[in-house]
Amino acid sequence: MSQRRSLLPGFGLSLGVTVFTVSLLVLIPLVALVTKSAELSLGELWHTLADRRVLAAFRVSFSTAFAAAFFNLFLGLIVAWVLVRYPLPLKRAWDSLIDLPFALPTAVAGIVLTTLYSPNGWLGQFFAELGIRVAFTPLGITIALIFIGLPFVVRTVEPVLQDLDRQQEEASTSLGASRWQTFRRVLLPPLVPALLTGFSLAFARGLGEYGSVIFIAGNMPMKSEIVPLLIVTKLEQYNYPGATVIALASLVVAFVMLLIINGLQQWTRQRTGRD
Repeated sequence: MSQRRSLLPGFGLSLGVTVFTVSLLVLIPLVALVTKSAELSLGELWHTLADRRVLAAFRVSFSTAFAAAFFNLFLGLIVAWVLVRYPLPLKRAWDSLIDLPFALPTAVAGIVLTTLYSPNGWLGQFFAELGIRVAFTPLGITIALIFIGLPFVVRTVEPVLQDLDRQQEEASTSLGASRWQTFRRVLLPPLVPALLTGFSLAFARGLGEYGSVIFIAGNMPMKSEIVPLLIVTKLEQYNYPGATVIALASLVVAFVMLLIINGLQQWTRQRTGRD
């Protein structure tokens, strides 16, 4: 039998370069993280993770990241819908603004948001009159994560909206379906996998975000301290095993949550395909 040739020239070399790059950038750092954490005994590991300050930081990071990603589900869908379905003036300019969080340095975004939402800021002063404090609270962290996570949802939903067949909407309308029924039964099912993908990307970005959050968070232990800042604090105290344990725990919890979301996404695709 003749040997089948690969469509990709130099497949062996390409595979070797890929494995080497992934190992260098992902696998080796993960192994080092686990190895450094193993320097602690089980009692020391439990003492580190069960600390009230650590648990509070995990609660703040995961709750704000989840809230921001969940909010971006709806906001991202609305923004993507408007960009795809409506002929806006200066549409390209508006479309380019969506990618601004990707290009803007995160520290700059954090300073701008802090300036806007501080008690005497342009927007914060109106919230202060209502007795709502935005900056230096978990609410401020959530707003920062909404800002940096919105493009992930918009850019994953936008191509799906562009590929939707409008004839199905017209057929649904001609059969007497209302706008809500058309959206729920015709448009929403193919959008759900893209929405879940955008949610998982925004959630993952929010968990590890540091630059845009560090200024508006206030960094008060037990109140507005995030996990990345706590890790940096441990490193500054030369507590490297403690920092790696916290980082590894955050990685494991985030991986499990993303695995659940991806499983839900796959289940939704299979169900949509059967329907």
